[in-house]
Amino acid sequence: MEDKRKIPIIEWQDLDKRKFYAFGVLMTMAIRVSVYPFTLIRTRLQVQRGASLYAGTFDAFAKILRAEGLPGLYRGFLVNSLTLVSGQCYVTTYELTRQYVARHSDSNAVKSVIAGGAASLVAQSITVPIDVLSQHLMVQGQAMGRFRETAPTSRRMGSAKDVVVQILRLDGPRGFYRGYTASLLTYIPNSALWWPFYHLYTEQLSYVTPSFCPHLLVQAVAGPMAAATSSTLTNPMDVIRARVQVRPSRGLSVYVSNTGIVQHSLRLTLPQD
Repeated sequence: MEDKRKIPIIEWQDLDKRKFYAFGVLMTMAIRVSVYPFTLIRTRLQVQRGASLYAGTFDAFAKILRAEGLPGLYRGFLVNSLTLVSGQCYVTTYELTRQYVARHSDSNAVKSVIAGGAASLVAQSITVPIDVLSQHLMVQGQAMGRFRETAPTSRRMGSAKDVVVQILRLDGPRGFYRGYTASLLTYIPNSALWWPFYHLYTEQLSYVTPSFCPHLLVQAVAGPMAAATSSTLTNPMDVIRARVQVRPSRGLSVYVSNTGIVQHSLRLTLPQD
């Protein structure tokens, strides 16, 4: 049990960089393919007004599948997959920052918080334009979003080119960074919280699991637990981020001042299906 309580942390210098990046891209793409439908559903639930279209997660899944088929669950996927680049930048920034902070502090929590926040800052600077475009594709033609009235009449959904043209026409190049502040306020705390919770859950689970339980299984359970915790804490701002990027508004303050946003975001975190 003493060995299990000391699950090793693999640092940057211990990694085979070529294998790390190659397998990282493949694994990230595989995960994206499996969870993207839920990302699309989350975005539509966050952007809709009240329960005007969908009553919850399972209701949205059934209605999208019935009305749009399986391709409807992957609207904007090809554009969204470009965020694989930001994912690799995130990991690289995290590991290098962690390595730098280690010179000044031995605390794993301190290294995780600082490195996670810095990595998210870099990643979001790359991700936000892709996010804005993919989210518009997710909701276009669904009586929600900024461009529903200009969607091509010959198709249910506009193409990525259509959305790019519309963003440039209405907002100029700045439109691709719409909601950038809200994204930073969402993902920097989320990332800064995920890593400490991950290490905390890994350590605590190692105490209660039997000695024959492999470290990999402990880590595989700790990861989703950390994600659930950090996402629950930052979900209110995530709802605001999605609405700022997709809906017409006067800016972040409009949604922050809407006192119903926290209640609505908690309903999305715990859908009443």
